[in-house]
Amino acid sequence: MADKKPGGLADVVAGETAICTVGHEGEELHYRGYSVTDLAEHASFEETAYLLLYGSLPHDTELKRYRRTLASLRQLPPDVLAILERLPGTAHPMDVVRTGCSALAVFEPEEAGRSQTAIADRLLACGASMLLYWHRYHRTGIRLETASDSEEESAAAHFLRLLHNRRPDELHTRAMDVSLILYAEHEFNASTFAARVTASTLSDLYSAVTSGIGTLRGPLHGGANEAAMELIEAYANPDEAEQGILQRLAGKERIMGFGHRVYKVRDPRSDIIKTWSRRLSDQAGDRRLYDVSERIEQVMMREKRLFPNLDFYSASAYRLMGIPTAMFTPVFVLSRISGWAAHVFEQRAGNRLIRPSAAYTGPPPSPWLPIEHRM
Repeated sequence: MADKKPGGLADVVAGETAICTVGHEGEELHYRGYSVTDLAEHASFEETAYLLLYGSLPHDTELKRYRRTLASLRQLPPDVLAILERLPGTAHPMDVVRTGCSALAVFEPEEAGRSQTAIADRLLACGASMLLYWHRYHRTGIRLETASDSEEESAAAHFLRLLHNRRPDELHTRAMDVSLILYAEHEFNASTFAARVTASTLSDLYSAVTSGIGTLRGPLHGGANEAAMELIEAYANPDEAEQGILQRLAGKERIMGFGHRVYKVRDPRSDIIKTWSRRLSDQAGDRRLYDVSERIEQVMMREKRLFPNLDFYSASAYRLMGIPTAMFTPVFVLSRISGWAAHVFEQRAGNRLIRPSAAYTGPPPSPWLPIEHRM
């Protein structure tokens, strides 16, 4: 029998990429050579998406043109809106985004004469439109106008405006913008690898993105931020949280939002989103979620030597921005489309079908037995 391989492809190099490095220099994350810390401090999500999709940071004219392009792509075809209306209001928002992506592929297919970057930009621009059109229609009966209200409206402002039916304030807009930057890309994570596997079969970009969405839906990947929010909201104060976490640990329960398959000491994105969670808490005049989160972080480090990953403080940040828990992972999608698409482009540029081998653990070859001789 072949040597047993690491479970979950841990430590297996499955390909090459020039898009992202995760943990290659200490506990750092870089998008095409740029530190995520610098991008979160100085860049917009549009600059980050442009970097991932087009290979370099845009200059001023390119960025203005790109913002206008995305703003012009936020309305949806009437047939897609009709499909969104037919979906049940009880559906999980991740299923809505996945279905919306597949539906758009039918009406705006990838075909000769239509560039892959045009499709990536379209999906990046209208993901929030799909999600929030469905959300508003099934809660109020209103058919939401999803177009941008200006040529310069950012992805962050567009999402928050459609969600709350008002223009967001500057702090919320920037907090959402930073969150989108942090979630945009992360090398060969599960959903990105799934997208690359689909792309390697020469399937279309929509199918690759849909594969990514389906993979991200699982609680061991994108769904962790929803589970983290449910945990944090269960406690009224930090002392109650500490006792509750200790009881869960004693019961061998898994605490979502802690540890990472790649990082060993810290997730560099966590400290950034933690800062924004604190700022949003201070603006709201309510630090309960933040203080409970911080105490849970302290207990997990003391008891298990586990650090929070990006999902943990994203939960409280999103709640403070008024985002429903079920939308936490779809927000991840709205950002990660940029990373998935960049990887599809890269996969296509030097494609080889991704078809790994498996270590067989079943029974040895057996002779065929007529039915009357079987025990």
